[in-house]
Amino acid sequence: MTLPSPDRPLKIGTRGSPLALAQAHETRDRLAAAFDLPQAAFEIRVIQTSGDDAALIAKDRPLKEVGGKGLFTKEIEEQLLAGGIDIAVHSMKDMPVAQPGGLCLDCYLPREDVRDAFVSLGHGGLAALPEGAVVGTSSLRRRAQLKARRADLRLVEFRGNVQTRLKKLADGVAEATFLAMAGLNRLGMSDVPKVAIAPEEMLPAVAQGAIGIERRSDDSATAALLEALHDGPTGDRLAAERAFLAALDGSCETPIGGLAELEGGTLRLRGEILRPDGSEVYADDATCPVDDGAALGREMAARLLAQAGPGFFAAVKAG
Repeated sequence: MTLPSPDRPLKIGTRGSPLALAQAHETRDRLAAAFDLPQAAFEIRVIQTSGDDAALIAKDRPLKEVGGKGLFTKEIEEQLLAGGIDIAVHSMKDMPVAQPGGLCLDCYLPREDVRDAFVSLGHGGLAALPEGAVVGTSSLRRRAQLKARRADLRLVEFRGNVQTRLKKLADGVAEATFLAMAGLNRLGMSDVPKVAIAPEEMLPAVAQGAIGIERRSDDSATAALLEALHDGPTGDRLAAERAFLAALDGSCETPIGGLAELEGGTLRLRGEILRPDGSEVYADDATCPVDDGAALGREMAARLLAQAGPGFFAAVKAG
């Protein structure tokens, strides 16, 4: 195996947000430790994506109106296909379920905390919010889940990175917001006033808390390097969750929650689909052998769609 070196560094592509950089640094540090290499054997390249530009010019518009999840990966994947970078580091909850031809995702780092965090400067939890309180979130999933539980709340768009959203709270734009515990942990932001929300109360996004490393399908040398990083249990969990999402034709336009957990050789999958206004919620909970996780994901999606009835997601997208 030919290892990276300061003279021929492995090029790691990433977005430029603090969280994206933290994830790229974690990937670099794990590779360096696995092969006893210096940090100089790796080069982190920041790539501006259409999603980053959209965030600058359309901070108060829902993501679906400016192009969806692919906005945060398109330019990075173009650089990967062109050979400008060797690997790309992604937050898996932001990844479309299908990769462009010539690219593959088969390496995942150990998963972080999957839970959502309730963040507020003045309230200790969702139940403590006064009637009619303003809550900021751009996530269709979180908005639908909140409307189903607290129809009295007033929801406003709250886009931007972690730091941007915390500043909006400080400026009084909203009384509370929701962030991913994984992001706060990776940024070392232990001082943020937060309450972790159990999945039983708010099912997280599919693949929340997971980092994926994308590569060219024909790059066997890089594939050999990444084998040392891949966390099998995380891969098993994401296989079930992403199969569930794919079978639902999930996107940023459809409120979907999903979480797979492992206990011994058994995988438990919980799934949920919602109308954006929270008026209808369909949920399922099932177990299977770990190796059957992807099949269970597809079966659960079919069951939920059957319960919801024809045209459920078509109506969601039209709305």
